[in-house]
Amino acid sequence: MDTVFTKIIEGSIPSTKLYEDALCLAILDINPMNKGHALVICKECHPTITECPDDILGHLLSVAKLLDGKMRSAIGAEATNILINNGPAAGQEVPHLHIHVIPRYFNDNKRLSLTKEKYGPEEMAAYGEKLRIQTQSGSSHS
Repeated sequence: MDTVFTKIIEGSIPSTKLYEDALCLAILDINPMNKGHALVICKECHPTITECPDDILGHLLSVAKLLDGKMRSAIGAEATNILINNGPAAGQEVPHLHIHVIPRYFNDNKRLSLTKEKYGPEEMAAYGEKLRIQTQSGSSHS
């Protein structure tokens, strides 16, 4: 699949590189929430985490962790948001797996707004039953 990220990875679109290895590329986001907002991009084009092998996904997250530390030490970030928009309904604009690492500050006056809902009577138990993941031994992760 040809995406803006594959073009950045191959070098036909310029970017400000922060990190690169055989599995991923980290760059500055051209439309940052805060200055220093980075993207950790999988070099293989997996549209979402569903298609991405676990070892690669784990590596992407470890690079996001490195960027978190660098943002704290180099630009004084007080925290970070680390997030994946996983599919178009979740706000994913480029169908190519990437992790946002956004430096945050107490006084930045920005919020990631999540509308909260309440469960009705017995509804939480029903969702829990549908979403519970069984381990290979048959027990559930709680």
